[in-house]
Amino acid sequence: MASISATLSLFLITISTSLYITLSPSVIEDLKNLTPPPDFNSTIQTNCFKTPSLRYCNSSPMDFDEIFKSTIVASHLCNESKNPNCVETFPKIDLRNRPLLAPLYLSFSFFWKYCPLSILSIDMSNSSLKGNFPVDVLHCTQIQVLDLSLNELSGDVDIVSFSTLTNLTVLNLSCNQFAESRISDSQFFKRFNSSSFIHSGLLPDHKKFKIKFVIFLVGFPIFVILMVGCFGWLCLHRPDFLPRILQTKHRFTPSILKAATNGFSKKNLVLKSEAVDIYKGTLRDGTEVRIEIYRDDISRDDCRKFVEECKVLVQLCHKNLVQVLGWCNNRRLRAIVTEWVEGKNVEMWLAVSNPPWKHRLRLLMEVVEGVCYLEERWPEVGYDLRTNSVLLSNDLEPLISRFKVGDQNSSSRRICKFGVFLLEIIANRRPQDEFKTGEAGFVEYIRMHYPGNLQKVMDEKMKLTEITFDQAKQALGLGLMCTDNSRNRQLCFGQIFNIISSVYDSLPSHDHKGSNTDRGKGHKRVR
Repeated sequence: MASISATLSLFLITISTSLYITLSPSVIEDLKNLTPPPDFNSTIQTNCFKTPSLRYCNSSPMDFDEIFKSTIVASHLCNESKNPNCVETFPKIDLRNRPLLAPLYLSFSFFWKYCPLSILSIDMSNSSLKGNFPVDVLHCTQIQVLDLSLNELSGDVDIVSFSTLTNLTVLNLSCNQFAESRISDSQFFKRFNSSSFIHSGLLPDHKKFKIKFVIFLVGFPIFVILMVGCFGWLCLHRPDFLPRILQTKHRFTPSILKAATNGFSKKNLVLKSEAVDIYKGTLRDGTEVRIEIYRDDISRDDCRKFVEECKVLVQLCHKNLVQVLGWCNNRRLRAIVTEWVEGKNVEMWLAVSNPPWKHRLRLLMEVVEGVCYLEERWPEVGYDLRTNSVLLSNDLEPLISRFKVGDQNSSSRRICKFGVFLLEIIANRRPQDEFKTGEAGFVEYIRMHYPGNLQKVMDEKMKLTEITFDQAKQALGLGLMCTDNSRNRQLCFGQIFNIISSVYDSLPSHDHKGSNTDRGKGHKRVR
């Protein structure tokens, strides 16, 4: 038989003579099985009348069931805390080194709400407590000692809740895992020395701070050096990884070209010769490019001229010119990068596709558009008009692809070259392969059969009607005029364009490709 603890002051002294409790095996069973005696409520009210300072007297409305349960928990705590005389005094809750019991008693919030006024010390150190700070304990505002050290408590400590503990003289929160806070700035906590908070996480760890400072002091310069080195490496080798605003326009590095061609793999190799290797590549932004890598060794002055030429070529912008994207001028690698054209060249087109007269005429007209742009805006840029150097896009747009800055050919020489190109389009013949004297022999062959025997020189695959035959005849005459150096006054490209354009417009039914409103003027290709 056990009695209710005398620490409930007058109430407990009175009730101890009238209530007898046989302690059950656990406090949980006692709380569940025991019920208040019949005179419990009147006893509580009498106690509050005599001693109104009792905690349960200040609750409104009174919860007699909670008050009764708190007496049961108090009785158990009195015994668990090994107090010498639980009936007369209950000064201390001692649950240190009790990892199973301490969390149990903390869960009885109603007990802490009506905490007996006689309790002056609470010790729950080394009890494997976890979670947030047990604020319910702070309802015992009269306590003088609170020890929650050597646990695993975490989170923030509510400093405001401690302000009611005016009698607290000993506090130990060391060896926990609280969140760091400026607890030392609080007036209340200035009453305690730093040993109360060792390894609690509440105070800044100066040792850790020094380590962090040393790491920062050493690490930051190393970080800056690494960042500068990385940035410098990117600028020199892979500027395509930099923001677009920091990239050097039109300049490619060997590393960029190597990455674009998968390490100059054979799979990307398009053409290999003694002087140049041509690769297909894909830049980091997905642009497909044609990379011409030159093998010949040139002097420093020639390298400088090469760069100056490339600076001119990247400015060319017309729908009938292959766009030059940039260059690479390195002691290990010299290259020109242009847009990739998936289609074939004109020579292959004539041999395989057997295009009709209408398509050949349109091609001639668009080639002259590109030539007029160069002649008008970039007279210093030369070009190659052979059928194997003029490319065709997927939309069958002709693209002049080979340029030479500072070309010394005169205007009459360029017109003569165009005349040969025009005759090749109509005759579908290869001057260098089929005639001993090359282009001169080819022109003489055409001139010999003009105008009486044109059936022999015209490509029979064009399947000309009477009207288109006359147009082809007129075009052959234009080509011969362009190649006739004995004429006192040779045609200009503007006149040639007008002649071809008027012949094209006279076709009974033609399929215009693109807009011809800007013929003869350069404009940017819509990509």
